[in-house]
Amino acid sequence: MGKAAVTTAVVCAAAACAVAALVVRYRMRSSGRWARVAALLKELEERCATPVGKLRQVADAMAVEMHAGLASEGGSKLKMLISYVNNLPTGEETGLFYALDLGGTNFRVLRVQLGGKERCVLKQEFEEVSIPPLLMVGGSDELFDFIASALAKFVASEGEDFHLPVGRQREIGFTFSFPVRQTSIASGTLIKWTKGFNIDETVGEDVVAELTRAIERQGLDMRVSALINDTVGTLAGGRYHDNDVVAAVILGTGTNAAYVERAHAIPKWHGLLPKSGEMVINMEWGNFRSSHLPLTDYDQALDNESLNPSEQIFEKLISGMYLGEILRRVLLRLAKEASLFGDSVPPKLEIPFMLRTPVMSAMHHDTTPDLKVVGAKLKDLLGIPNTSLKARKVVVQICDIVARRGARLAAAGVAGILKKVGRDTAVKGGESVPRTVVAMDGGLYEHYTIFRECLQATFEEMLGAEAAASVIIKLANDGSGIGAALLAASHSQYRELEQS
Repeated sequence: MGKAAVTTAVVCAAAACAVAALVVRYRMRSSGRWARVAALLKELEERCATPVGKLRQVADAMAVEMHAGLASEGGSKLKMLISYVNNLPTGEETGLFYALDLGGTNFRVLRVQLGGKERCVLKQEFEEVSIPPLLMVGGSDELFDFIASALAKFVASEGEDFHLPVGRQREIGFTFSFPVRQTSIASGTLIKWTKGFNIDETVGEDVVAELTRAIERQGLDMRVSALINDTVGTLAGGRYHDNDVVAAVILGTGTNAAYVERAHAIPKWHGLLPKSGEMVINMEWGNFRSSHLPLTDYDQALDNESLNPSEQIFEKLISGMYLGEILRRVLLRLAKEASLFGDSVPPKLEIPFMLRTPVMSAMHHDTTPDLKVVGAKLKDLLGIPNTSLKARKVVVQICDIVARRGARLAAAGVAGILKKVGRDTAVKGGESVPRTVVAMDGGLYEHYTIFRECLQATFEEMLGAEAAASVIIKLANDGSGIGAALLAASHSQYRELEQS
C-alpha cells in the first residue's frame, strides 16, 4: 500500500472514530436528557398524587371549614356568606321577569316568560353588551347609566310573546359577580372591584341602590327583587328544573360553590329564622386551603407571583384560570433542565399565562397517532417547530397529571359539602338518604371532557357505588342568568303570599 493510501486510510479511520465518538456522545446526552425528563415527571406525579385516602381528608377538612365559617365571621378561610335566599324556585312561578348578569367586561340582559308547573319556561331572550373600557375605571353613575340604558332598550324591544299584566311593575334579578357584603335579598355593599374594574366611589355602596337610581334616570318602571352571586343563580336555576338540587358548583375560569343549609345550623345568623327553615350559603370555596392539598413547587411559585398570594389556593389548583399556567411552568422547567424542546428555551414559554386551559384541553384530547394537534399547538402558540413524538407524549402526560389532580380535588370538595349536609352515605339513621342533585356550570366542566369524566368517576370512588347511585351531578344550563330571573319570580310570589 502506498504512502498516500495509508495516509488516506488513517484519515478516514480517524474521521470514522470522530463520528462514532460524536454519535456516542449524542446518544449519551440524549439518554441523559430523557432520564432527567423521566425523573421530573415522576416527581410531579408523586407530588400531585390524590389517592382516595387523601381525598377523604380533603373532604373532611372542607366540612370542618364549613362549620367554622358558619359559626362566626372570619372563623374560616371559607367566607360562608349568607345569601338571604331562603325561598328557591318551585317550578310554579308564572309571569314575565328579567335578569341582569354582570360578571366581567360584558353583561347580559334577559327576559323570561314563565308558565308554571306544566309549561315552565315559555320563552326567553337575551342580549349581550360589551362595557367600554373607560367606563370600567370611570365614575359610578356613568357605569350604571350605561347598564340601565341598555336595559331600557332591551325592554323597549319586547315582543308580543311576552306579557306583563296592566299596572304590574317589571321585576328583575341582578347577578353581580363581584365581592359583596349582602344585607338582604335585594341589597348589598360592594367590598371591592375585580376583573379589571376600578371605580373607587362604588366601593362601600349598595350596588342595588346604584342600579335602581340609574333605572329611574332612564324613566323605567322596574324593581330589583333579588341580588345574587352567579353560583347562587346556578343553584336557583337547577332547583327550578329539579327539586332535588341541593348544591351548585361553578368550574370555569374561576370556581365557587353554593348549597342549601338548615337555617338553625348557622350560628352567625342572628335574625329571625326564615319560615322555609333553609338558607342558601355562598361558600366562596376558591379560598379553601388545607395541609392535605397536594401542592407542588410549581403551585407555590404561581401563588407567590400572583396578585393575591396565599389566597384562593383551592381555585389555583382546580380552575380554568390556572391549569394551563401550571402546565406552562412544568414545561418551562423541562425545557431548562432537560432540553425537552432542544438546546434553547423557547422564549414564548417564559411568558406567564401564555398557555391557556382551552389549549391544554385540546392537546389533552388529541387522539391522532402522531399527536398532530399537540405539535400544531406547540408550533403556533409557542413557536416550537418540529417536536418529536416522544416530546409530545410528555406534554400530554403532564396535561393528564395536572387535569386529573384538579378534577379529583373538585370531586373531594363536592363530597365535603355532602358530608356537611349528611348526604354522603346511602343510609342515615336507618333510612335511605334521598336523591341528591348537584348542579354544575362553567366552561371547564362543560368542555374539558377528560376533566369532567375524571371528576364524576372520583366522586363515585369516594362515596362508594351505593351512595353514589343516589347522587347525580348534572350540567346546569346558564344558571347565573336565568337563575336571577327565577329568584325574582319566586320572591315576588312569596311576597304576594305574605301580603294576601
